Amino acid sequence: MPGKHQHFQEPEVGCCGKYFLFGFNIVFWVLGALFLAIGLWAWGEKGVLSNISALTDLGGLDPVWLFIVVGGVMSVLGFAGCIGALRENTFLLKFFSVFLGLIFFLELATGILAFVFKDWIRDQLNFFINNNVKAYRDDIDLQNLIDFAQEYWSCCGARGPNDWNLNIYFNCTDLNPSRERCGVPFSCCIRDPAEDVLNTQCGYDVRLRLELEQQGSIHTKGCVGQFEKWLQENLIIVAGVFVGIALLQIFGICLAQNLVSDIKAVKANWNKQNLENHWLTPTISEVLSAAGPQHCCPPEAPAWTHPANMFSWPG
Repeated sequence: MPGKHQHFQEPEVGCCGKYFLFGFNIVFWVLGALFLAIGLWAWGEKGVLSNISALTDLGGLDPVWLFIVVGGVMSVLGFAGCIGALRENTFLLKFFSVFLGLIFFLELATGILAFVFKDWIRDQLNFFINNNVKAYRDDIDLQNLIDFAQEYWSCCGARGPNDWNLNIYFNCTDLNPSRERCGVPFSCCIRDPAEDVLNTQCGYDVRLRLELEQQGSIHTKGCVGQFEKWLQENLIIVAGVFVGIALLQIFGICLAQNLVSDIKAVKANWNKQNLENHWLTPTISEVLSAAGPQHCCPPEAPAWTHPANMFSWPG
């Protein structure tokens, strides 16, 4: 029976995983750059880029920060994953894996802490919203964000309409000359479906009324309570979104680590072949010894004879 020859396939970098990681990250990179560009454009429109000190002047949250931070993180991750996969650069791929792993564990820790320390999170959320209520008129983006939240969750203030006393334009002190004194923003008002034009003055003087009278014109529930209620009603959807994001991150980490392993295996095989070729190639001394003894010096030339003595005549 003839002998069977076994052929061992040499290690190689998987093209499917490599180009899938490249394609996924280039989309991620472009989206991150777009977010970053929108954030920088918004800062440019507000004059922040020409006056950096304006970043610390705002007492509340500047929503543009969300675009800057998210866009920056996405751009860095997308660049590392895209170039690392395309150029088979193990340093960039490891950086991508570690950075993505840190984000995953931060998300996991945040979720666990939010579940364990519910009361502390609620207090911090109240404090955060009240700080932004104070700065409602200081930044147009923050104002739009608060209005959107109050309209979407049908709420007013962190705990209720009276939280707007923290704002210098809406507080009920006698020294307040604002026309919005003892009022609330229009986003607290209960919209009339029959109205075609938005009434932005519907919240004027509304807090001068009794609480029962306020319920007919504005939302009296706080945004913290309404947010908790919304979270409970949509818990499955929210959990599904977070689980999906987590699985996507784990998949990206595994794909990058698998690519790193393939690259290392190919390099190790290449180094092994070079080492074998080095030992199989004979040296110059081995070649000379195999060819027999060699003359170190050329053979001696015959003694020189004068042409006149080359012919001898018989005497």
